[in-house]
Amino acid sequence: MAGELSFIELGVEDTERGKTFYSELFGWSFEPGTSGKGYTIGGPQIPAGIHSGDKGAAPYLFFRVDDLGGAVERLRALGGTVEDMDVDGGEESVAKFGRFKICRDDQGSPFGLHQPPP
Repeated sequence: MAGELSFIELGVEDTERGKTFYSELFGWSFEPGTSGKGYTIGGPQIPAGIHSGDKGAAPYLFFRVDDLGGAVERLRALGGTVEDMDVDGGEESVAKFGRFKICRDDQGSPFGLHQPPP
């Protein structure tokens, strides 16, 4: 059906560094891709959302984590960064949608972390 997520491609400068970063952050496993230049990543289907007030932004890909604080610590230890802003709308929003952080991997590629509501 049109509009469903079909494929996610994480663009990084160095695939070996990217593979190391994401496998250590999320425990992902990687298989050589068909082109021989990259890797395939298995994973569950990811829900999507839309927001306003972010003129010129690219789509955000958020990856689910069970402990946002722990994931942020691992991310920083691996050389990634977290943007200064929190993506939430207060306690009511956190209770309904969870907590989000916009991040960059150790090569500067953007992505997000999402801890669903309890």
